[in-house]
Amino acid sequence: MNFTFYTLSEFTSFSDMNTLILTINLKPANMKKYIILTCIAVILAVSVAAICSKENPGSEEKTNSGTIKLLPPETTGGMPLMEALSKRQSSRNFTAKKLDEQTLSNLMWAAFGINRKDSGKRTAPTANDTRAVELYAVMESGAYKYNADDHSLEQVTNKDIRTLAGKQDFVGTAPLNLIIVADYSKFKGGKNEIYAGAHAGFIGENVYLYCASAGLGAVIRAYVDKEPLAKELNLGENKEIILAQTIGYTN
Repeated sequence: MNFTFYTLSEFTSFSDMNTLILTINLKPANMKKYIILTCIAVILAVSVAAICSKENPGSEEKTNSGTIKLLPPETTGGMPLMEALSKRQSSRNFTAKKLDEQTLSNLMWAAFGINRKDSGKRTAPTANDTRAVELYAVMESGAYKYNADDHSLEQVTNKDIRTLAGKQDFVGTAPLNLIIVADYSKFKGGKNEIYAGAHAGFIGENVYLYCASAGLGAVIRAYVDKEPLAKELNLGENKEIILAQTIGYTN
């Protein structure tokens, strides 16, 4: 019996596998060996399929449209409030290390997520419950609009536009910049910059406290080149960038 057996290299999907070829010249005397080798080949194929199709329940899901379905946020535990307040500070020295999936999920929820499902109300207050604010996450993989209703990030561009999120050097290399945008079309009585500023401040402080609890650095900023950034985020005429906030691990 002659056979050629090409082994598998490490892989994460079927497209990453090397081809497994088993060529056998059958003779009656070799039938027992053939059956054994066939069983081995079947077991290998089943194992490969199981590994490649196995879903990790703890990972975020990215759709073809670029939308990232975030993990369920961890809404219990963490640092006691008074301790988080004592550790809250602004940081400007960030590493390029990316936030893990659970941390990103927790952060977005803490910033402006839904904490009362029956009413859809948020972790940060808004005047007259207008929720007249949008939150964007700018990362290396692109820019995303936060959708609190299904706790997801909807991609608005796949370009790395972090350098537009602020004029300081650290902005372009930090893993995450949040952009807080006022939606004046939702205000009762028209544009109200005081309300817009208050909303941004509430969200920014939520982020600061979460970062203190999670061991992350953060700094809120107004030094943003708003016009080109607004263009990349596809903001309409009734929307205005109020503040940005850089988040990441510190040196």
